[in-house]
Amino acid sequence: MAGLDVRGAVAVVTGGGGGIGAALCARLAGAGARVVVNDSSADAAEAVAASAGGICLPGDAADPGVVAALVAEGERLGGVDLFCANAGVISQDWDLAWRVNVLAHVLAAEAVLPHWLERGRGRFLATVSAAGLLTLLGNPAYSATKHAALAHAEWLRATYAHRGVTVQALCPQGVRTAMLTGGPLVESAVTPEFVADTVMAALDGAGFLVLPHPEVAEYHRRRAADPDRWLAAMNKAQRAAESG
Repeated sequence: MAGLDVRGAVAVVTGGGGGIGAALCARLAGAGARVVVNDSSADAAEAVAASAGGICLPGDAADPGVVAALVAEGERLGGVDLFCANAGVISQDWDLAWRVNVLAHVLAAEAVLPHWLERGRGRFLATVSAAGLLTLLGNPAYSATKHAALAHAEWLRATYAHRGVTVQALCPQGVRTAMLTGGPLVESAVTPEFVADTVMAALDGAGFLVLPHPEVAEYHRRRAADPDRWLAAMNKAQRAAESG
């Protein structure tokens, strides 16, 4: 699998109004991409689009009509080269978490895949979170839906790699955005701009896991090698959190 030449590429970014999404829009535009910015906040999407010289198409990334409009706009510009399924929520509301963290990815893939399979190329970047590889204590909805988002990305990669579709899963740990409200991840948190730089480097290749926190790979290895020991350690952390 070859890397993506960002110059002149058409990129759609959901959740592009702030945080990682806004940083991705800025980096992609700076590298010569034409960016379609989506966010549930029209004002935020418009501000990022204006700064990046892109196109603003606000709306719910889990709405089939909005997703269809995003892909149609990308095709109008010459064809979507990169779809960044970046919108996400850290919510205890299972329905909301499912719609934004999982269904939005599914809808995006279903909308853009026919074009990519016809052309024999395309790239899908799913913002998942390290929680999708590990877990996040205290929030079952977030943890479970991020695992589902990773599973969906893995399925896409396994199914379409030989047909020119490159799928990558972005799995940061703590990122300094509005979603990071405290806890043990604050100390190791990185900026959205650092995450975007990591993504830009990953787009030059085709590695599936994009890890702004490289140590997550070792945590994932330990989890897979000895699940019981891993879960015992996580339960210890949970007990410590409960005891204050």
